[in-house]
Amino acid sequence: MDFKSQLNIKEVPNHIAIIMDGNGRWAKSHNKPRVFGHKKGVLSVRNVVEGAGEIGVKFLTLYAFSTENWNRPKVEVAALMQLLVATISSEVSSLNKNNVRLLTIGDLKSLPGNCERELEKAKEKTKNNTGLSLVLALSYSSKSEIVRAVKKIATSVRDKQIEIDSIDNDLINDYLDTADIPSPELLIRTSGEYRLSNFLLWQIAYSELYFTNKYWPDFTKEDLFEAVFDYQNRERRFGLTSEQIKN
Repeated sequence: MDFKSQLNIKEVPNHIAIIMDGNGRWAKSHNKPRVFGHKKGVLSVRNVVEGAGEIGVKFLTLYAFSTENWNRPKVEVAALMQLLVATISSEVSSLNKNNVRLLTIGDLKSLPGNCERELEKAKEKTKNNTGLSLVLALSYSSKSEIVRAVKKIATSVRDKQIEIDSIDNDLINDYLDTADIPSPELLIRTSGEYRLSNFLLWQIAYSELYFTNKYWPDFTKEDLFEAVFDYQNRERRFGLTSEQIKN
């Protein structure tokens, strides 16, 4: 089925977030080392970014590396960091060609110095692009993000910059890594796992969740279109009844 042709372009999610899972298992199923799966996953990123741009998605957030991933074997982590640097360096021209702006969330200071530098250079070179905003979640965990936000809010209260009574949902949003990024309407997870893995827990309060058994290296823009098609055939009620939505 051609899902792209079935989409209502006026109702495409403004922001899609993806937990890119299954690179290692994909590699194992092909009798390859785990790093091979990560390299193949980069091709899926290119394909999905292209697809998101085609249908008018404004923000695409990819869970690229969690704080928990630092606990993986050192050889794999080192290879991932090298791959990250090489990919960023090689993709800037393509991002600019496709009018894609690069953003990041997470604790970039914990990344190796060359990774942080390449990311900052790429963000600077693409900052004026007005098409899709590609958000990489790197050394990211939602709980850590919320803790950082609470500390900043507490400091602002202590320094009498804000009043306690002014703390509400909007103010908390302003202190998160995603302060200038809208909450995702759709969250996709690949590889058949049914969990959120500490990803955007505050932001996905009302996101639609979509799970697929495909490993990330096998996920294409056609699969993205299918997920959006599924999203468009759901009723989003936000606590209301179906009757209220229809009226």
